[in-house]
Amino acid sequence: MATTTATRGESSGWAEGLTAFAGLMMILIGGFQFFEGLAAVIKDQFYVVGPNYIYDLDVTAYGWIHMIWGVVVCATGFAVMAGRTWGRVVGIGVVIINATVQFFYIPYYPIWAVLLIALDVACIWALTVSGSREQSYY
Repeated sequence: MATTTATRGESSGWAEGLTAFAGLMMILIGGFQFFEGLAAVIKDQFYVVGPNYIYDLDVTAYGWIHMIWGVVVCATGFAVMAGRTWGRVVGIGVVIINATVQFFYIPYYPIWAVLLIALDVACIWALTVSGSREQSYY
């Protein structure tokens, strides 16, 4: 008789699936960040901010920040996909910082920023509830 519950030494399919989900989403979010920044660097008039915002950032400089940070998020996603425990731990921190970066981007592209914040929260959840076994997914 086969059991569906995992013992302490093995991780469940759900845990492995959630980790793979988080890694893929981090790679996708990193790509989104990179191209979002690229659009700001190539044509800084693409993003138009409304009046009366407390903070005002240079769009071109913020575009470079997005491009560099997108590469960091993407690389961390590959570490998660490789099954590295440090990738999961660093991934949680990177995604928290990414949500904060997106918060500051709300005046420039609100719907997109809120969507990426929601993906960040989904990644945080998946990385925190998934199993601890090192498993490569590619």
